Amino acid sequence: MSDKPGIFKRIFSKLWKIINTSRIIFLNLVFFLFVIIFFSALFDDSDKVEVPETAALLLNLKGDLVEQKRYVDPMDKLLSESLGQEEERPEILVSDVINVLETAKNDDRIQTLVIYPQNLMSAGLHHLQLIGQAITDFKESGKEVVSFGDYYSQGQYYLAASADKVWMNPNGMMLLEGFGRYRVYFKEALDKLKITQHVFKVGTYKSAVEPYIRDDMSDAAKEANKAWLDQLWSNYKRDIANFRDLDANEFDEKAGQLLEKLEQSEGSFAEYALRAGFVDELRTREEIRKDMIERVGKSENHASFRQINFKDYLKATKNPFPVENPASDKVAVVVAKGTILNGHQKPGTIGGDSTAKLLRKARLNKQVKAVVLRVDSPGGSAFASELIRQEVELLKAAGKPVVASMANYAASGGYWISASANEIWASENTITGSIGIFGMFMTFEKSLAEIGVHTDGIGTTDFAGLSPTQKLNPQIGAIIQTSIDRGYQDFLTLVAENRDMTTEEVDKIAQGRVWTGAKAKELGLVDELGNLDDAVAAAAKLASLKQYDTKLIERELSPKDLFLQNLLDNAQAFLPEASADQSFEGNQALQNVINQLMIEFERVNQLNDPKGIYSFCLTCEIN
Repeated sequence: MSDKPGIFKRIFSKLWKIINTSRIIFLNLVFFLFVIIFFSALFDDSDKVEVPETAALLLNLKGDLVEQKRYVDPMDKLLSESLGQEEERPEILVSDVINVLETAKNDDRIQTLVIYPQNLMSAGLHHLQLIGQAITDFKESGKEVVSFGDYYSQGQYYLAASADKVWMNPNGMMLLEGFGRYRVYFKEALDKLKITQHVFKVGTYKSAVEPYIRDDMSDAAKEANKAWLDQLWSNYKRDIANFRDLDANEFDEKAGQLLEKLEQSEGSFAEYALRAGFVDELRTREEIRKDMIERVGKSENHASFRQINFKDYLKATKNPFPVENPASDKVAVVVAKGTILNGHQKPGTIGGDSTAKLLRKARLNKQVKAVVLRVDSPGGSAFASELIRQEVELLKAAGKPVVASMANYAASGGYWISASANEIWASENTITGSIGIFGMFMTFEKSLAEIGVHTDGIGTTDFAGLSPTQKLNPQIGAIIQTSIDRGYQDFLTLVAENRDMTTEEVDKIAQGRVWTGAKAKELGLVDELGNLDDAVAAAAKLASLKQYDTKLIERELSPKDLFLQNLLDNAQAFLPEASADQSFEGNQALQNVINQLMIEFERVNQLNDPKGIYSFCLTCEIN
């Protein structure tokens, strides 16, 4: 009798041993390579960054401006760096940029600030204003600030406009396109796929679920969105006009006006920008290089002007081990950035358990006398939001005042976790409010029936065997809507009790409607307008503190993560930098649409509230 199964088993067994042995050898080689790099870096200070005696600080921000960086596994990052792969969406801490500018202002080695915002990907208007103010403060030192770029996006131009001189390539382009809110709508596609949408919401303006039940934006959503978008655009134009000494009313908002001015500039966007006063001169890269050499001298390799870039200057001047007085009183800062999800989440996302744990840590720290909750979130899980808010209440009960400080977003669940604070501070451009609740899920009974798949059975109650493969019992739907209604009433009550308003008064400005920080202050949803420093000072005042330190309460890295992070920091100097000149294959425009679709579905897919109830502002992001 043939023993073919046994033969195959032995062959595959030996093959697996070879593969497994090769894998272990490879991983060990990689590990020892990293160890060698680490100890080489440890005993070799040749990679130490030094600031030249005279140089220009090159503010070359690359990536997204954020309040808190998302967690990236150190090993994954180290492997990517070693292979020369750049992070797809790098992140830059706004606080790092501001600290660099504050340090450089009083650093005699820095002669000039050069803003090169070409690689800045995204930034909220609040963050742009913070950095713009820091650049304005830098100019008080008497040092010149110049900006140059081949082209400027709207966000990039905000930083460029704050310079004394703005240069652009003669073949470059800039266009202030304004702010918009456009979404992809799926109802017709879902209908064609025979997918049944079940939506439960409260609030005329709670439009987060509209893409799944409509093919266009509702009139109510357009009305609400236009109000806050117009206000943000007005603030943007005001700032640019102040930077450039222009008339904000002359900014091109109509296509016909732009066309006329472009025709007068012979079709050149660069010439149009020059004539409009957005830029001071049109210069080639070589002309800029020669000009800067005259100002600060040649670099050591004589290839460009003497400079130190943002990341190197940060590394050279930032104290990795800041000295903290253990006996001093503290105002703790807890950052709540990202979507609010249930459970423990990594930095860059808010976890009901993990963020509550940070607040609890501040409560149990005897040196902490007050807390600032820095919120940059469009909301998420209603249950997780309530867990975080309860910790705010416990802080207050412990005699430690809490100030909520709103960054770009503090809407829906972001407002929920802020509502119980002793004071709420926001930027004039903060997007907040969106006080409303929704629940949503889909069932696929019709889709499956098309291919001959059906679900049937028997249960002891109407709730047994609930499944997305079955039609939703209307009475179950009514039960869910009742729960949503209760959630909305809880939200109204929460705001009313903490803002000294009646639930009827709150309901009039709630209904899921979004407001800017400035308007929210008028409506009583916000106490004061200001930045994080203002909120810290307010918290200290509430706690009657004369002298204090600010302490950031954040997730502590494990010993393994600390080791790998140090390994990465030391190894980076030995690894080749990836080229910034990357080619893209295929239709990038089509890829962007596909990515947008994936993002829309991923946002809904990641929500994990145990009751399926959400306070989330999906309309808060601007295009």
